[in-house]
Amino acid sequence: MLDPEGSVEHQPASSFPKVLLIPLAMLLAIAALLLLAFSATRQKEPDFYTFKVVNIRGKLVSLEKYRGSVSLVVNVASECGYTDSHYKALQQLQRDLGPYHFNVLAFPCNQFGQQEPDSNKEIESFARKTYGASFPMFSKITVSGAGAIPAFKYLIDSTGEEPTWNFWKYLVDPNGKVVKAWDSTVSVEEIRPHVTELVRKIILKKKDEL
Repeated sequence: MLDPEGSVEHQPASSFPKVLLIPLAMLLAIAALLLLAFSATRQKEPDFYTFKVVNIRGKLVSLEKYRGSVSLVVNVASECGYTDSHYKALQQLQRDLGPYHFNVLAFPCNQFGQQEPDSNKEIESFARKTYGASFPMFSKITVSGAGAIPAFKYLIDSTGEEPTWNFWKYLVDPNGKVVKAWDSTVSVEEIRPHVTELVRKIILKKKDEL
């Protein structure tokens, strides 16, 4: 319309449609939340207990259940020259210190000398019946090289020690960090003091918190 002076009347125009402001604000808020979540994920460093593995019965399980306790991770085999001495000593260690503050975590592996050829069911039966193994056992895996499962890759990367034979042993603290690694030639009895010391610290800490 024309104003009294004969010029066109101009209505103030919004620079941005109001109907779009609310969806835009929601999108920005969601983007901010996703960015925060992504940053938090990136900042949290992985540790041994952040991985998931398959147990010897074929069920996917999280190693998170062992957080707060000490773990001795071992690649086991049923037909190795080290089998008898290691299984006996590992079960004794489990009996003496486990399962509340400590666990042996056994991972069968057929990678070295094909000395773990049987099925998971047969491996478990052998360990339980022959040695009374009461510690957690997991599905047969590859522990070194390109095919190694992520949990073992973490152990290797943390220590610079990669298994070259059966019965390598990795000591993991309650926070999931790897303390030390030993090869097949080192007996379980030789590393018992290291395990015992970590377990002792857990017990003392719990007493202090009471």
